[in-house]
Amino acid sequence: MIKKGFLSAEERQGLLVQVRRPSGVHGPARRAHVILLLDDGLSVPEVARLMYLDDDTVYQWHRRWIDGGPARLSEFGWKGSSPRLSLEDEVALVDVLKSRLFTTTVEVTALVEERFAVRYSRSGMIKLLHRLGFEYRKPKALPRLPPVETQEAFVAAYESMLNGLDAKDQVVFGDAVHPEHQTRPASG
Repeated sequence: MIKKGFLSAEERQGLLVQVRRPSGVHGPARRAHVILLLDDGLSVPEVARLMYLDDDTVYQWHRRWIDGGPARLSEFGWKGSSPRLSLEDEVALVDVLKSRLFTTTVEVTALVEERFAVRYSRSGMIKLLHRLGFEYRKPKALPRLPPVETQEAFVAAYESMLNGLDAKDQVVFGDAVHPEHQTRPASG
């Protein structure tokens, strides 16, 4: 059992400041809250219940406090791995990604494996692309017909233009792409 009143007045005040700081990092503030509740005399199971934690986590955070104080309580201990692509390779990949549209992460993964001999999982490639500033976008399809008011305004403008032409003037229509009746937007 952890005995009440193990914090000095100065330690308690420091933890209170950390708990009440609105812009503070959530993890250390939560750990400080646990230490304060323990110092108030609550049992480990009571603190665990109030903070929605398990008993082992409360004991672990208390041990961290005992071993190193506020500095140890603020440590997370998580370290990311080093990037699998070098900085030069990442710059080259960004250049390729900016030069053409890739519609799936499978295409990008295949490119990276072929060009840089580094294999990524789907989730790993998504994280890499986010870190490099890319995001997946799926365009929204527009309705097939514009609103009636827009159509009527176009017809009026078109008829006005036709009525203002000379007899020798010609109206030519050009269609460069022949759109499909029900297009499906691509994404990338």
